[in-house]
Amino acid sequence: MRVVSSQWSGISKGVFVFALCVKLLVLCFSAEAQQPKVPRIGFLASFGAGPDPRSEALREGLRELGYVEGKNIVIEYRHAAGSSNLLAEFAAEFVRLKVDVIVTGSTVAVRAANKLTKTIPVVMTGTGDPVGTGLVASLARPGGNVTGLSSVGPDLNTKRLELLKEAVTGASRVAVLFNGDNPSNVAALKEVEIAARALGVKVQSLDVRNVDGFESAFGAATQQRANVVLVQRDPLNNSYPDRIVALAAKHRLPGMYPEIQFVNAGGLMSYGVSTVDLYRRAAVYVDKILKGAKPADLPVEQPTKFEFIINLKAAKQIGITIPPNVLARADKVIR
Repeated sequence: MRVVSSQWSGISKGVFVFALCVKLLVLCFSAEAQQPKVPRIGFLASFGAGPDPRSEALREGLRELGYVEGKNIVIEYRHAAGSSNLLAEFAAEFVRLKVDVIVTGSTVAVRAANKLTKTIPVVMTGTGDPVGTGLVASLARPGGNVTGLSSVGPDLNTKRLELLKEAVTGASRVAVLFNGDNPSNVAALKEVEIAARALGVKVQSLDVRNVDGFESAFGAATQQRANVVLVQRDPLNNSYPDRIVALAAKHRLPGMYPEIQFVNAGGLMSYGVSTVDLYRRAAVYVDKILKGAKPADLPVEQPTKFEFIINLKAAKQIGITIPPNVLARADKVIR
Protein backbone atom coordinates (compact mmCIF):
# COMPACT_ATOMS: atom_id res chain seq x y z
CA MET A 1 0.00 0.00 0.00
CA ARG A 2 2.81 2.35 0.69
CA VAL A 3 4.19 1.80 -2.79
CA VAL A 4 0.82 2.52 -4.40
CA SER A 5 0.41 5.62 -2.25
CA SER A 6 3.84 6.80 -3.29
CA GLN A 7 2.96 6.23 -6.95
CA TRP A 8 -0.27 8.16 -6.68
CA SER A 9 1.56 10.92 -4.82
CA GLY A 10 4.10 11.15 -7.66
CA ILE A 11 1.35 11.27 -10.27
CA SER A 12 -0.48 13.97 -8.31
CA LYS A 13 2.65 16.07 -8.15
CA GLY A 14 3.21 15.64 -11.88
CA VAL A 15 -0.35 16.67 -12.63
CA PHE A 16 0.03 19.69 -10.38
CA VAL A 17 3.28 20.78 -12.02
CA PHE A 18 1.77 20.30 -15.49
CA ALA A 19 -1.32 22.32 -14.55
CA LEU A 20 0.89 25.06 -13.12
CA CYS A 21 2.93 25.25 -16.33
CA VAL A 22 -0.22 25.43 -18.43
CA LYS A 23 -1.58 28.22 -16.26
CA LEU A 24 1.67 30.18 -16.53
CA LEU A 25 1.66 29.80 -20.31
CA VAL A 26 -1.93 31.00 -20.48
CA LEU A 27 -1.05 34.01 -18.35
CA CYS A 28 1.94 34.82 -20.57
CA PHE A 29 -0.13 34.60 -23.76
CA SER A 30 -2.84 36.67 -22.12
CA ALA A 31 -0.33 39.35 -21.12
CA GLU A 32 1.04 39.46 -24.68
CA ALA A 33 -2.47 39.70 -26.09
CA GLN A 34 -3.20 42.65 -23.81
CA GLN A 35 -0.11 44.57 -24.96
CA PRO A 36 -1.07 47.29 -27.47
CA LYS A 37 0.05 46.74 -31.06
CA VAL A 38 2.79 49.14 -32.19
CA PRO A 39 1.66 50.84 -35.43
CA ARG A 40 3.93 50.35 -38.44
CA ILE A 41 4.24 53.12 -41.05
CA GLY A 42 5.67 52.59 -44.53
CA PHE A 43 7.57 55.68 -45.76
CA LEU A 44 7.79 55.33 -49.55
CA ALA A 45 10.08 58.01 -51.00
CA SER A 46 10.42 58.60 -54.74
CA PHE A 47 13.61 60.57 -54.24
CA GLY A 48 17.21 59.94 -53.19
CA ALA A 49 18.31 57.70 -50.36
CA GLY A 50 18.79 58.04 -46.63
CA PRO A 51 17.58 60.66 -44.14
CA ASP A 52 16.45 64.01 -45.52
CA PRO A 53 14.40 67.04 -44.36
CA ARG A 54 11.11 65.47 -45.51
CA SER A 55 11.39 62.29 -43.46
CA GLU A 56 12.57 64.34 -40.49
CA ALA A 57 9.55 66.65 -40.91
CA LEU A 58 7.23 63.61 -40.73
CA ARG A 59 8.99 62.37 -37.60
CA GLU A 60 8.75 65.83 -36.05
CA GLY A 61 5.03 66.01 -36.82
CA LEU A 62 4.49 62.59 -35.27
CA ARG A 63 6.49 63.54 -32.16
CA GLU A 64 4.27 66.57 -31.67
CA LEU A 65 1.31 64.16 -31.62
CA GLY A 66 2.92 61.87 -29.05
CA TYR A 67 4.49 59.24 -31.31
CA VAL A 68 8.10 58.30 -30.54
CA GLU A 69 9.83 56.26 -33.22
CA GLY A 70 11.03 52.93 -31.85
CA LYS A 71 8.71 53.11 -28.82
CA ASN A 72 5.07 53.51 -29.80
CA ILE A 73 5.50 53.66 -33.58
CA VAL A 74 7.73 51.97 -36.18
CA ILE A 75 8.63 53.60 -39.52
CA GLU A 76 9.94 51.52 -42.42
CA TYR A 77 11.91 53.72 -44.85
CA ARG A 78 12.30 52.91 -48.55
CA HIS A 79 13.91 55.29 -51.10
CA ALA A 80 13.45 54.61 -54.81
CA ALA A 81 15.82 57.30 -56.18
CA GLY A 82 13.48 58.11 -59.06
CA SER A 83 13.01 54.47 -60.16
CA SER A 84 9.41 53.46 -60.91
CA ASN A 85 10.44 49.78 -60.70
CA LEU A 86 11.77 50.24 -57.17
CA LEU A 87 8.61 52.10 -56.18
CA ALA A 88 6.55 49.08 -57.24
CA GLU A 89 8.88 46.69 -55.39
CA PHE A 90 8.80 48.71 -52.17
CA ALA A 91 5.03 49.14 -52.34
CA ALA A 92 4.66 45.37 -52.67
CA GLU A 93 6.97 44.92 -49.69
CA PHE A 94 4.82 47.20 -47.55
CA VAL A 95 1.74 45.17 -48.49
CA ARG A 96 3.53 41.97 -47.41
CA LEU A 97 4.59 43.63 -44.15
CA LYS A 98 0.95 44.65 -43.58
CA VAL A 99 1.88 48.19 -42.56
CA ASP A 100 -0.91 50.27 -41.03
CA VAL A 101 -0.35 53.34 -43.25
CA ILE A 102 1.78 54.16 -46.31
CA VAL A 103 3.10 57.73 -46.52
CA THR A 104 4.36 58.80 -49.94
CA GLY A 105 4.76 61.84 -52.15
CA SER A 106 4.60 61.86 -55.93
CA THR A 107 1.69 60.86 -58.14
CA VAL A 108 3.76 57.95 -59.50
CA ALA A 109 4.48 56.68 -55.97
CA VAL A 110 0.85 56.94 -54.86
CA ARG A 111 -0.24 55.04 -57.96
CA ALA A 112 2.35 52.33 -57.29
CA ALA A 113 0.97 51.82 -53.78
CA ASN A 114 -2.69 52.14 -54.74
CA LYS A 115 -2.28 49.61 -57.56
CA LEU A 116 -1.26 46.96 -55.02
CA THR A 117 -3.66 47.69 -52.19
CA LYS A 118 -7.14 49.13 -51.81
CA THR A 119 -7.27 48.50 -48.08
CA ILE A 120 -4.06 49.91 -46.57
CA PRO A 121 -4.52 53.69 -46.14
CA VAL A 122 -2.20 55.81 -48.32
CA VAL A 123 -1.36 59.34 -47.17
CA MET A 124 -0.02 61.43 -50.06
CA THR A 125 2.26 64.35 -49.30
CA GLY A 126 2.22 66.70 -52.23
CA THR A 127 0.89 65.09 -55.40
CA GLY A 128 -0.16 67.26 -58.30
CA ASP A 129 -3.90 67.44 -59.03
CA PRO A 130 -5.05 64.22 -57.28
CA VAL A 131 -8.55 64.57 -58.78
CA GLY A 132 -7.38 65.11 -62.35
CA THR A 133 -4.99 62.16 -62.14
CA GLY A 134 -7.70 59.90 -60.70
CA LEU A 135 -6.14 59.31 -57.27
CA VAL A 136 -9.26 60.55 -55.44
CA ALA A 137 -12.88 61.14 -56.39
CA SER A 138 -12.87 64.69 -55.00
CA LEU A 139 -10.90 66.80 -52.56
CA ALA A 140 -13.79 66.92 -50.09
CA ARG A 141 -14.64 63.19 -50.31
CA PRO A 142 -11.66 61.15 -51.56
CA GLY A 143 -13.78 57.99 -51.58
CA GLY A 144 -11.05 55.34 -51.46
CA ASN A 145 -7.96 54.46 -49.45
CA VAL A 146 -5.99 57.55 -50.57
CA THR A 147 -6.04 60.97 -48.90
CA GLY A 148 -3.55 63.58 -47.71
CA LEU A 149 -2.10 66.77 -49.16
CA SER A 150 -1.90 68.10 -52.69
CA SER A 151 0.96 70.24 -54.02
CA VAL A 152 -1.29 72.02 -56.48
CA GLY A 153 -1.47 75.73 -55.73
CA PRO A 154 -3.25 78.50 -57.58
CA ASP A 155 -1.50 79.02 -60.95
CA LEU A 156 1.77 77.66 -59.58
CA ASN A 157 3.49 77.16 -62.94
CA THR A 158 2.20 80.48 -64.23
CA LYS A 159 3.77 82.20 -61.23
CA ARG A 160 7.07 80.40 -61.78
CA LEU A 161 7.25 81.48 -65.40
CA GLU A 162 6.31 85.08 -64.56
CA LEU A 163 9.03 85.32 -61.90
CA LEU A 164 11.61 83.75 -64.21
CA LYS A 165 10.80 86.17 -67.03
CA GLU A 166 10.99 89.15 -64.67
CA ALA A 167 14.28 87.97 -63.20
CA VAL A 168 15.96 87.29 -66.56
CA THR A 169 15.43 90.35 -68.69
CA GLY A 170 14.88 89.55 -72.35
CA ALA A 171 14.05 85.87 -71.88
CA SER A 172 11.93 84.81 -74.85
CA ARG A 173 12.31 81.04 -75.04
CA VAL A 174 11.83 78.70 -72.04
CA ALA A 175 12.92 75.06 -72.00
CA VAL A 176 10.64 72.98 -69.75
CA LEU A 177 12.24 69.89 -68.20
CA PHE A 178 9.51 67.38 -67.43
CA ASN A 179 8.76 63.64 -67.31
CA GLY A 180 6.18 62.51 -69.83
CA ASP A 181 5.46 59.40 -67.75
CA ASN A 182 4.21 61.61 -64.91
CA PRO A 183 0.57 62.73 -65.48
CA SER A 184 1.09 65.74 -63.20
CA ASN A 185 4.03 66.88 -65.32
CA VAL A 186 1.99 66.59 -68.51
CA ALA A 187 -0.74 68.75 -67.00
CA ALA A 188 1.87 71.24 -65.75
CA LEU A 189 3.38 71.55 -69.22
CA LYS A 190 -0.02 72.56 -70.61
CA GLU A 191 -0.31 75.19 -67.88
CA VAL A 192 3.13 76.56 -68.80
CA GLU A 193 2.21 76.71 -72.49
CA ILE A 194 -0.93 78.75 -71.73
CA ALA A 195 1.02 81.13 -69.50
CA ALA A 196 3.81 81.44 -72.08
CA ARG A 197 1.42 82.55 -74.80
CA ALA A 198 0.10 85.30 -72.54
CA LEU A 199 3.67 86.42 -71.74
CA GLY A 200 4.90 86.23 -75.33
CA VAL A 201 7.35 83.41 -74.56
CA LYS A 202 8.00 80.33 -76.69
CA VAL A 203 8.12 76.90 -75.03
CA GLN A 204 10.55 74.10 -75.79
CA SER A 205 9.59 70.83 -74.07
CA LEU A 206 12.38 68.57 -72.78
CA ASP A 207 10.79 65.19 -72.05
CA VAL A 208 13.26 63.21 -69.90
CA ARG A 209 12.18 59.83 -68.50
CA ASN A 210 15.49 58.43 -67.24
CA VAL A 211 18.72 59.79 -65.83
CA ASP A 212 20.61 59.24 -69.10
CA GLY A 213 18.41 61.80 -70.85
CA PHE A 214 19.49 64.92 -68.96
CA GLU A 215 22.68 65.62 -70.93
CA SER A 216 21.06 65.46 -74.37
CA ALA A 217 18.03 67.46 -73.17
CA PHE A 218 20.17 70.42 -72.11
CA GLY A 219 22.16 70.12 -75.32
CA ALA A 220 18.91 70.38 -77.30
CA ALA A 221 17.88 73.43 -75.26
CA THR A 222 21.11 75.20 -76.20
CA GLN A 223 20.85 74.24 -79.87
CA GLN A 224 17.35 75.70 -80.06
CA ARG A 225 18.48 78.89 -78.28
CA ALA A 226 16.51 78.59 -75.06
CA ASN A 227 17.15 81.54 -72.72
CA VAL A 228 15.95 79.95 -69.49
CA VAL A 229 14.91 76.54 -68.12
CA LEU A 230 11.90 75.67 -65.96
CA VAL A 231 12.20 72.33 -64.12
CA GLN A 232 9.07 70.43 -63.11
CA ARG A 233 8.64 68.65 -59.77
CA ASP A 234 9.07 64.94 -60.48
CA PRO A 235 10.66 61.98 -58.65
CA LEU A 236 13.35 61.68 -61.33
CA ASN A 237 14.22 65.39 -61.33
CA ASN A 238 14.07 65.59 -57.53
CA SER A 239 16.52 62.68 -57.24
CA TYR A 240 19.22 64.45 -59.28
CA PRO A 241 19.21 68.15 -58.32
CA ASP A 242 23.03 68.42 -58.44
CA ARG A 243 23.25 66.97 -61.93
CA ILE A 244 20.45 69.17 -63.30
CA VAL A 245 21.85 72.33 -61.73
CA ALA A 246 25.35 71.52 -63.02
CA LEU A 247 24.03 71.06 -66.57
CA ALA A 248 22.09 74.34 -66.36
CA ALA A 249 25.30 76.11 -65.29
CA LYS A 250 27.33 74.39 -68.03
CA HIS A 251 24.88 75.61 -70.68
CA ARG A 252 24.50 79.00 -68.93
CA LEU A 253 20.75 78.58 -68.58
CA PRO A 254 19.15 80.50 -65.68
CA GLY A 255 16.75 78.08 -64.02
CA MET A 256 13.49 78.16 -62.08
CA TYR A 257 13.17 75.07 -59.90
CA PRO A 258 10.25 73.55 -57.97
CA GLU A 259 11.99 73.09 -54.59
CA ILE A 260 14.68 74.59 -52.36
CA GLN A 261 17.00 71.59 -52.74
CA PHE A 262 17.85 72.74 -56.29
CA VAL A 263 18.81 76.21 -55.05
CA ASN A 264 20.88 74.67 -52.27
CA ALA A 265 22.66 72.70 -55.01
CA GLY A 266 23.53 75.98 -56.79
CA GLY A 267 20.40 76.66 -58.86
CA LEU A 268 19.26 80.23 -59.53
CA MET A 269 15.79 80.29 -57.96
CA SER A 270 12.87 78.19 -56.80
CA TYR A 271 9.22 78.83 -56.20
CA GLY A 272 6.88 76.25 -54.88
CA VAL A 273 5.15 74.52 -52.04
CA SER A 274 7.14 73.90 -48.87
CA THR A 275 7.46 70.11 -49.02
CA VAL A 276 8.80 70.05 -45.46
CA ASP A 277 5.55 71.67 -44.31
CA LEU A 278 3.54 69.07 -46.26
CA TYR A 279 5.34 66.13 -44.65
CA ARG A 280 4.91 67.63 -41.19
CA ARG A 281 1.19 68.07 -41.81
CA ALA A 282 0.96 64.49 -43.13
CA ALA A 283 1.53 63.32 -39.55
CA VAL A 284 -1.96 64.60 -38.66
CA TYR A 285 -3.50 62.27 -41.26
CA VAL A 286 -1.48 59.34 -39.94
CA ASP A 287 -2.67 60.07 -36.40
CA LYS A 288 -6.33 60.29 -37.43
CA ILE A 289 -6.15 57.04 -39.42
CA LEU A 290 -4.44 55.18 -36.56
CA LYS A 291 -7.26 56.36 -34.31
CA GLY A 292 -9.89 54.89 -36.61
CA ALA A 293 -10.66 57.51 -39.27
CA LYS A 294 -11.21 56.25 -42.82
CA PRO A 295 -9.18 57.83 -45.66
CA ALA A 296 -12.34 58.04 -47.75
CA ASP A 297 -13.80 60.51 -45.24
CA LEU A 298 -10.71 62.71 -44.71
CA PRO A 299 -10.69 65.69 -47.12
CA VAL A 300 -7.56 66.32 -49.17
CA GLU A 301 -5.87 69.56 -48.13
CA GLN A 302 -4.21 72.01 -50.49
CA PRO A 303 -0.90 73.74 -49.77
CA THR A 304 -0.81 76.81 -47.55
CA LYS A 305 2.90 77.62 -47.44
CA PHE A 306 4.89 78.70 -50.52
CA GLU A 307 8.55 79.74 -50.78
CA PHE A 308 10.38 81.95 -53.27
CA ILE A 309 14.16 81.61 -52.95
CA ILE A 310 16.92 83.31 -54.97
CA ASN A 311 20.59 82.36 -55.16
CA LEU A 312 22.68 85.45 -55.96
CA LYS A 313 25.85 83.34 -56.12
CA ALA A 314 24.32 81.42 -59.01
CA ALA A 315 23.23 84.66 -60.69
CA LYS A 316 26.79 86.01 -60.52
CA GLN A 317 28.19 82.75 -61.89
CA ILE A 318 26.09 82.95 -65.07
CA GLY A 319 26.42 86.72 -65.36
CA ILE A 320 22.90 88.01 -64.72
CA THR A 321 21.57 90.68 -62.37
CA ILE A 322 18.31 90.07 -60.55
CA PRO A 323 16.13 93.21 -60.58
CA PRO A 324 15.49 94.79 -57.14
CA ASN A 325 11.71 94.39 -57.43
CA VAL A 326 12.15 90.60 -57.84
CA LEU A 327 14.63 90.40 -54.97
CA ALA A 328 12.17 92.22 -52.72
CA ARG A 329 9.60 89.43 -53.16
CA ALA A 330 11.96 86.61 -52.18
CA ASP A 331 11.37 84.79 -48.90
CA LYS A 332 15.07 83.94 -48.77
CA VAL A 333 18.12 85.25 -50.62
CA ILE A 334 21.38 83.27 -50.72
CA ARG A 335 24.29 85.69 -51.06
